[in-house]
Amino acid sequence: MKILLSPAKSLDLSSSLPTKKHTQVQFLEQSTVIQEELKRLNPEKIAKLMGLSDKLAHLNWKRNQDWQTPFTPDNARPAIYTFSGDVYSGFDIQSFSIEQLDSLQNSVRILSGLYGMLKPLDLIQAYRLEMGTSIAIHDNKNLYDFWEKTLTESLQNELKTDEIIVNLASQEYSKALDLKSLSSINPVVTPVFKDWKNDKLKIISFYAKKARGIMARYLIENNATTIDDIQNFNLDSYSYSDEHTVDSMNPVFIR
Repeated sequence: MKILLSPAKSLDLSSSLPTKKHTQVQFLEQSTVIQEELKRLNPEKIAKLMGLSDKLAHLNWKRNQDWQTPFTPDNARPAIYTFSGDVYSGFDIQSFSIEQLDSLQNSVRILSGLYGMLKPLDLIQAYRLEMGTSIAIHDNKNLYDFWEKTLTESLQNELKTDEIIVNLASQEYSKALDLKSLSSINPVVTPVFKDWKNDKLKIISFYAKKARGIMARYLIENNATTIDDIQNFNLDSYSYSDEHTVDSMNPVFIR
């Protein structure tokens, strides 16, 4: 099973690391090409491009200028210990045991505007670049054009016959993959999380993001391999609803 996650805007750059294990980004050469474009942008252009405040624009301008290769444990951190925010709050990486890291490394793939697709222990440097950012990279009009073929082929090459892809990434990030092409060979399951509010079932962004992280953790801890395993998810008061599920590839979980 391969589990897709989105990255996070908020970063943890200071907490202690429970392991020295790390790996290198697979697409660092492509990341460097993107970073060359970002380094050309002054803070004013960054603010306009990304819709940031002056303070955040200056912070990320400095990050762009400081970004350098090679990545080492002295200038970078493993991705899974760097991203924070709602998804990663639900995932709670700090409570994983060291023994679980191999399973985590094998199962989870984090989509990224700058790094393409990350394994959890891949070293990254601080950045901000959402996949939906309207930035042209050479002959590519945006990051989707830049990444789609590369990431789709890479993921396809990793998959075993009938191995399930669990898409817990947001639409903004999952659009960087040709999921239609992937689903013609491997099952692609995209869970949906809904809450009752004012007598209606709704997707509430904060809760849905956290639920994606909780489910990702659940699938790893339970060595999930099947659609039934996914449907058995029942944490944080969510449970699978056959009544509200129209397509088994888009199982609905409600609370």
